[in-house]
Parts: sequence; C-alpha cells; structure tokens
Amino acid sequence: MSGPLSDVRVLDFTHAMAGPFGSMVLADLGAEVILVSRPNERDDRERGLGPYLFGRSTYRFSLERGKKNIQIDLKHPDGLELALKLAEKADVITENFLPGTMERLGLGYEAVSKRNPRIVYASISGHGQTGPYAKRGAFDIVAQA
Repeated sequence: MSGPLSDVRVLDFTHAMAGPFGSMVLADLGAEVILVSRPNERDDRERGLGPYLFGRSTYRFSLERGKKNIQIDLKHPDGLELALKLAEKADVITENFLPGTMERLGLGYEAVSKRNPRIVYASISGHGQTGPYAKRGAFDIVAQA
C-alpha cells in the first residue's frame, strides 16, 4: 500500500471502537497494520454488532479494513513470545485495554522497549492512564453521558 505511512508497521492490540478506528486511519494512510486478536474472537461483544452482511458484522468489517490479522493467545508463553517477536519488528504498538492489562500480559512499554527501544507505544483509555477513574472502562456512550 502507498501513502505517507507506507514505511510504518503497527502492531495493533485494540478492540471496541476508539482503538480500531485509530489504527484503521493509520492503515488508510499506508501503514502496515497487524491486528492481534484472540483465538476464536468471534464471540466478543463487538463481533456481534450489526448490521450483518453474509453473517459477518459490518461494524467490525469496516474497522478492520486494510489490516492484516493474526490470532494469538497472549496468556500462553508461546503466544507471548510470538507477540514480543512481532513487537521487535514494529514501529508502533496500539492498545486500548484497561491501564495495567498489557503490563500483566508481559507486553507493557517497559517489556517491549527492552526488545525494541525505538517503539512508539500508544495507549488509549477512557479516563486516562492514572487517576481515580483510570481503572474504569469506557465506551463512547459513557463519554457522551
């Protein structure tokens, strides 16, 4: 793909809306985006949102356009090692879990930057990374309320 970000590789751990939308824009600008999803992720909440086309959620289909996809069990040691090897070759990591989740998985900034010191690590959260509400999840509708 061509575009201003055609020499950028993004390892994308995002889900729901804000993160996948952001990495979709990066893909639209030419970045190679590799979406890391859980095995059998079709059971996730967002996989079930309609409308549907041929049994597939068009919500997810639109947000995943232009991305490559790999399913990795991040809780398995082999899966963690595979994700770290992918991170070694990435320019950017995007994630939007609750603060602390990537650290618990062994994929936080400190762990990744030891293997790839030039990594740009983008964490998205509804209430920031620190503070009294940091551990609270958020969706667009929560922010609007």
